[in-house]
Amino acid sequence: MKDKLITQIQANMASMLNATQLEELRRVLTHELHGVEIMKKKASEPTEVKENGGLLDVFIAAKRVEGCSEKSLKYYDSTVRQMLDSVGKPAREISTDDLRGYLANFQKERGSSKVTIDNVRRIFSSFFGWLEDEDYILKSPVRRIHKIKTDKPIKETFSDESLELLRDACEEIRDLAMVDLLASTGMRVGELVGLNREDMNFYERECVVFGKGGSERVVYFDARTKIHLLNYLNSREDNNPALFLSLTLPHERLLIGGVETRLREIGKRADMQRVHPHKFRRTLATRAIDKGMPIEQVQRLLGHVKIDTTMHYAMVNQANVKNSHRKYIG
Repeated sequence: MKDKLITQIQANMASMLNATQLEELRRVLTHELHGVEIMKKKASEPTEVKENGGLLDVFIAAKRVEGCSEKSLKYYDSTVRQMLDSVGKPAREISTDDLRGYLANFQKERGSSKVTIDNVRRIFSSFFGWLEDEDYILKSPVRRIHKIKTDKPIKETFSDESLELLRDACEEIRDLAMVDLLASTGMRVGELVGLNREDMNFYERECVVFGKGGSERVVYFDARTKIHLLNYLNSREDNNPALFLSLTLPHERLLIGGVETRLREIGKRADMQRVHPHKFRRTLATRAIDKGMPIEQVQRLLGHVKIDTTMHYAMVNQANVKNSHRKYIG
């Protein structure tokens, strides 16, 4: 009961405090309420809507304290809220069959892929697992809904020739610097647009990026990228701290959508399909592992918490498999 009260207080203060302050609030409340007995006052039962909404709000607050990004929190909230509205039951009474039926209808109505459905399942697992951990329910109804098997198609990466074609298709020095930075660092597009000039260490050819959950790490770029970045920065006459600016007035910080749109345009000029920021990241991971970089170092380079995530990015070069077979077996 005491833990629930503290969590509820955190939820009420979530809009006014950051994650560190919320954690400190919990520590102080836990210390001050040690040895204090708290009894729940009898009151009329809340309506289903209020109960579900309240539990979801507290859950989202807990995820915020864990360091989840606002984008992820919004996705969690909308996914769980839509399910609760559709099922029409208090969260404490939702069964495994209710969730299976919802997932089946969700997939049928939307034509969603297995990957999407499994993502929804994982969010439900997080929500009901949290309810179980906080003693709101005895057992999560998602426990008996197993991971959905998904197809694992081989995703494309850029070849050396493709990267040169993209570079040749860049009509702006900014775009050339942007393509080279993505290709040599493998950083996320969100990390790219968040970079400032002061983050760049040209002497060491490295920069600090802020990844998911506010974590920061150092990434490294090559000599060609350094030259193109310096040429781009030397061509600018503004005082904007952002590393990359839009080409149109008033020349503000380039946003994720702007990068994605620009890369598609460059890809069309190079007569290439599916040119997007994430493909550069996958290409770097694949090449690094293909050339013998230890997977743990690739994990650090990409900023992954789990090594399994890194393995999903790395595609083994079939030519190397053939050569290894000849060397060790044939």
